[in-house]
Amino acid sequence: MSVRTSLKRLLREYGFPVRLFGSLGEIGDISDVGEAICVILDIDLNGRSGIDFRRKLAEEGVTAPVIYITGNDSAANRDAAIESGCVAYLTKPFTAQSLIESVARAATA
Repeated sequence: MSVRTSLKRLLREYGFPVRLFGSLGEIGDISDVGEAICVILDIDLNGRSGIDFRRKLAEEGVTAPVIYITGNDSAANRDAAIESGCVAYLTKPFTAQSLIESVARAATA
């Protein structure tokens, strides 16, 4: 089972609506992202930067809170993520509880 599928199941189990994208190209209309209670982005999006994508969202006026997840933790990634305005930075493997708490916090932001 993919991380994406696991996240979807977990979030739905806690009552959060979920919309998944397999790649940046699948997103299409960025305004759809702006309606989300939060956006969960991997730092590495198949060789593209989740942090750069977050900046693009901000330039487009999307204000949805962002939660970053990463399997490649580093001080540079962490600093760039925080600078980009994330509400949480989770390193893999992270607990289900830490993700749910982060999404709940984002939902009230």
